[in-house]
Amino acid sequence: MDEEYDVIVLGTGLKECILSGLLSVDGLKVLHMDRNDYYGGESASLNLIQLWKRFRGNDKPPAHLGSSRDYSVDMIPKFMMANGNLVRVLIHTDVTKYLYFKAVDGSYVLNKGKVHKVPATDMEALKSPLMGIFEKRRFRKLFIYVHNYEESDPKTHEGMDLTRVTTRELIAKFGLDDNTIDFIGHAVALHRDDRYLNEPALDTVMRMKLYADSFARFQGGSPYIYPLYGLGELPQAFARLSAVYGGTYMLNKPECKVEFDEEGKVAGVTSEGETAKCKKVVCDPSYLHNKVRKAGKVARAIAIMSHPIPSTDESHSVQVILPQKQLGRRSDMYLFCCSYTHNVAPKGKFIAFVSTEAETDHPEVELKPGIDLLGPVDEIFFDIYDRYEPVNEPSLDNCFISTSYDATTHFESTVTDVLNMYTMITGKVLDLSVDLSAASAAEE
Repeated sequence: MDEEYDVIVLGTGLKECILSGLLSVDGLKVLHMDRNDYYGGESASLNLIQLWKRFRGNDKPPAHLGSSRDYSVDMIPKFMMANGNLVRVLIHTDVTKYLYFKAVDGSYVLNKGKVHKVPATDMEALKSPLMGIFEKRRFRKLFIYVHNYEESDPKTHEGMDLTRVTTRELIAKFGLDDNTIDFIGHAVALHRDDRYLNEPALDTVMRMKLYADSFARFQGGSPYIYPLYGLGELPQAFARLSAVYGGTYMLNKPECKVEFDEEGKVAGVTSEGETAKCKKVVCDPSYLHNKVRKAGKVARAIAIMSHPIPSTDESHSVQVILPQKQLGRRSDMYLFCCSYTHNVAPKGKFIAFVSTEAETDHPEVELKPGIDLLGPVDEIFFDIYDRYEPVNEPSLDNCFISTSYDATTHFESTVTDVLNMYTMITGKVLDLSVDLSAASAAEE
């Protein structure tokens, strides 16, 4: 422990593990510690006995649910966009060799109380019950515009500067109604609320392109992929990567107290009476309470079921987005379901999650619109957790603290945080121009 390191990483949550891997690949000397005796921190995957201990206070799950070790229940379940930045990071670091992915069956949206498939191609749009016949034509025109749009080729811009034109103005040009805008903004572009309508349209157009390109990638029913055995595999894959490049891992290290010099800069980390010196610390909010503030809270429900979510074409893995406006809320609600086809539950069992940014202290009541879509459940757990964000100035104290995981059921916001932290720590921008075909779905 008495050595000196460039960076000490505290907590083995996904964000911390990605950063530990990236920094090790960059040639920095990294020590990675966690107070827990398991990987994953807040983003761990639990078996049935661990799940019961956490939410029911005992280790006796009912026998009819099957073997505990056949379950791998993600605490922060999120799907990956097939062409999204997380997949690019996995390829960039060659972590793909430790993981197996499988395409997710479906991507759905709630509209006027019914669950509909999100149209991802112009052909699907023409068949979608979400829109009337004339609206379909208008939607198709927008879809083709987005498909053809290239930021570097003004000919594809149709006279609009999308860094200036707002999303609201762009949509008005195509004459789309509020109903259509709602599912495009929330289920295709994956915005979490309606602020995007008054922001430059470029971001929304690029998000729509990412959705369509990801959808085309595996020819599945959705733009999402998900690792076999769940997300608990991810932190461990990055931990392996870090170890290959000389990083040191220590689990089950109590206290992990960050030490500062007289200028208030990080000097090292003490655990069990030994101090490891370092220049920088990377951690999740739980390791530096006095440098973070509460930013909100997430309400979630975890359900074990014996059937797929109704109205999702028997999808064994699926995301359903419930846009805020459909529910009269300030933020969207998310449904996530996966099953034995991704090896996260025994045969015939499905695991569903409902999550949202909490607006009350009553998750059972608040999550009802999502839970009502699940049909009968074998078991259900409710939980509410606080979200924290850093308030320190890393240039002064050399502490780089990640933001807590949000309620979304996809990874885009998580990776943005990691990439921003990487740039703050190293002063470099991570090059993500990679050959996407390196991560195939040869995982069937």
